[in-house]
Amino acid sequence: MPNHFGEVFPPPAFNAERHAKRRQRVFKALGDDLMLLYNPPEAHRTHDLYYRYRPDSDVYYLTGFEEPDAIVLLVGGKTPRFIMFVRPRDPERETWDGARAGVEGARTCYGADEAFPIERFDAQIGAYLEQTQTLHFKFGRDEQLNQRVIQAFRAAARRRHRQGPAPGIIRDTLPILGKMRLAKDADELLRMRRAADIAAEAHLWAMQSTRPGQYEFQVEAELEYIFRRRGALGSSYTSIVGGGANATVLHYSANNALLRDGDLLLIDAGAEYGYYASDITRTFPVGHRFTPAQREIYELVLAAQKAAIAAVQPGARFDDYHQVALETLIDGLRDLKLLTGSLDEIKEKKTYMKYYMHRAGHWLGSDVHDACTYFTQETENGTFLYEKLRPGCVVTVEPGLYFAPGGKGVPKRYAGIGVRIEDDVLVTRTGNEVLTAAVPKEVADIEAIRRVAPAPGGLPA
Repeated sequence: MPNHFGEVFPPPAFNAERHAKRRQRVFKALGDDLMLLYNPPEAHRTHDLYYRYRPDSDVYYLTGFEEPDAIVLLVGGKTPRFIMFVRPRDPERETWDGARAGVEGARTCYGADEAFPIERFDAQIGAYLEQTQTLHFKFGRDEQLNQRVIQAFRAAARRRHRQGPAPGIIRDTLPILGKMRLAKDADELLRMRRAADIAAEAHLWAMQSTRPGQYEFQVEAELEYIFRRRGALGSSYTSIVGGGANATVLHYSANNALLRDGDLLLIDAGAEYGYYASDITRTFPVGHRFTPAQREIYELVLAAQKAAIAAVQPGARFDDYHQVALETLIDGLRDLKLLTGSLDEIKEKKTYMKYYMHRAGHWLGSDVHDACTYFTQETENGTFLYEKLRPGCVVTVEPGLYFAPGGKGVPKRYAGIGVRIEDDVLVTRTGNEVLTAAVPKEVADIEAIRRVAPAPGGLPA
């Protein structure tokens, strides 16, 4: 294993004041409305075993509460109230599963104005719904809760219809919370820098230690060992470790193939620290150097990524850097005789999607694909505009090219080559900062590392 590790980061401390300030911003945006958020119950893995629990990002952002099976109500109005429904204390279950905050802890530790056992939710939600006309609630994650909320909403409307305006609107939480979560505060950026630092070390070690004859899962194990060793909660998503043609599968996750000299290895893996994500992709030779065909594709993707990073600027639209990456890739593919026609024709007909079928990036934060808005309510000629980048936003920049073997018209020279290069980029007041710059991506730097990588069959130092 590595002879030296970077700093081990302890779990971040809970800060009730920080979460309270965030709730105040929500109350201001809510007006007289009601917002309902929830931490879902634990998910079964098999039989009586559960997956490791992770709280809902919005609940954590506004409360810091990490326990499963909890509902948060934010009641707007002249006297805003923060209400929690949580699992009650249970000494027997706590012996097996660990301590619970309980109803009292929800008030004293997390600042709830009112707190109740989770079993009281169905009986009490109607009283809160009768006080508002609009509920902000995110559908889709838990069908059972969806139905409970709809039934309570309808019942409240029936009770109120003779007394005045009844609740009649359900809105998504995204317009409020997505806007809030878009620009990160100092605490969020600290967590994201640590997540990036941890993942960067893991990627660098993979680049230094990978050798022909290993299996993809062995490389995955090295990555995730470093994630945990340095204080991450683990992976921020299922790691992609794809050698050879597996790199042409965008969300490949089997990670069980043998790595062969002469192939490329694409690693897309990030660490999660304090419920904030990093997201890095690097592509490098399993052997000591790129083949000429691999190098042609790699250098084109790298040129597109560099141009796109330069376009990540405050005031630019979210789509701008994608267009820069796309046009750079199209020009390069035309030069390689892989696409024909003008730039505008290729873009209009989308013939580039044969080799490049995803966007150049996404928001990054507490969620890997952060739950923030991509479009504003501004309109120009009747169409929505992409959100503007502003200081504190973090995006990924990740163009790629993929030549699946057997694909129609894929030249034999490039068959089986998949290349993606991804960095996490913070928008600053004057430009941008690449949070993951510690991982080499220049051809010369990668080949210098690979020349001294372990020989086939050798063990890492």
